[in-house]
Amino acid sequence: MELGLVGLGKMGGNMRERIRRAGHTVVGYDRNPDVADVHSLEELVGKLSGPRVVWVMVPAGEATQSTIDRLAELLEPGDVVVDGGNSRWTDDERHARELAAKGIGFVDCGVSGGVWGLENGYALMYGGDAENVAKVQPVFDALKPEGDFGSVHAGKVGAGHFAKMVHNGIEYAMMQAYAEGWELLEKVDSVDNVREVFRSWQEGTVIRSWLLDLAVNALDEDEHLDGLRGYAQDSGEGRWTVEAAIDNAVPLPAITASLFARFASRQEDSPQMKMIAALRNQFGGHAVEKK
Repeated sequence: MELGLVGLGKMGGNMRERIRRAGHTVVGYDRNPDVADVHSLEELVGKLSGPRVVWVMVPAGEATQSTIDRLAELLEPGDVVVDGGNSRWTDDERHARELAAKGIGFVDCGVSGGVWGLENGYALMYGGDAENVAKVQPVFDALKPEGDFGSVHAGKVGAGHFAKMVHNGIEYAMMQAYAEGWELLEKVDSVDNVREVFRSWQEGTVIRSWLLDLAVNALDEDEHLDGLRGYAQDSGEGRWTVEAAIDNAVPLPAITASLFARFASRQEDSPQMKMIAALRNQFGGHAVEKK
C-alpha cells in the first residue's frame, strides 16, 4: 500500500525504512530537506492515491495540532490520519471529531521500540473505528515484531495513546527499581562487581527483562556511570498517567514515586531538604551544613 509519513526523526526515519522493507511505498515529509522525499504536505498528499493514509510522527502538542489542521484542509472524505506520536488521549478525541466533520477518519497509535525498532519491530497500540483501522492494517503488520504479539487494537479513539501512556508509566517504575537497586549495590563494600551481578540476573530470575539487558549494556560502556550526570527528563506521559490515576481514583504509588524521583534529579540543592534540615535542628539540635 501507499503511506504518507510526516516526521522523519529517530523514530519516523526508521519506521519509513521498515515499512519499505515490507514492500510498501512510503512518501516521507520532514522539515529537514536532507531526509525528506517531498518538500511540503501538499506535495505529499498529491503523490498518494485515494483513499490516502497519512501517518503523523511529530512531537505532541502544537506540532501535531498544526499538522493535522493542515491535513484536514488537504485530504478528502475516506482518507485516514494516524497520529503515531506521544499525544495525550484527550487530544485524540478532539482530532477525531474535527476530522470526522470533513469525512476523514482518525486512528491514534502508541508506538514503542525506540532506536531498536527498525530491526526488532515496534510494539503498537492503536485506537479507532474498525473501518479506519483496516485501512492502516498493512502498515501495522509491517511495523510490528514478528510473531503473534506486539500489536493490539486497544479500543476506540484514544485507547491507543492511553495504553501507551500506561506502558510508559510502568516503564518509569521499572527503571526506578533497577536504578535504586544498582545504587544500593554500588554503595556497600561487600559487593565489588555490581555490573556482573546485574549480568547474572539476565537469565533465570523473575526480574529479567529487556530493560535489564539495556542496563547491562550501559554498564559495559561505563561500569560505574561516571560519565553521566544524574539528571532525568520526563516525556510528559508519566505525568499524564498520574493525573489519570487521580481522575479515576486508582492508586499508583510506584509510578508516582518514580515520576517524583525524576523531578528530584533536576535539583542541584533540594529546597525540601533545607526545610527538613532546619526542622531537625530546631526540635533536636541536630547539626546543619552551611553553604
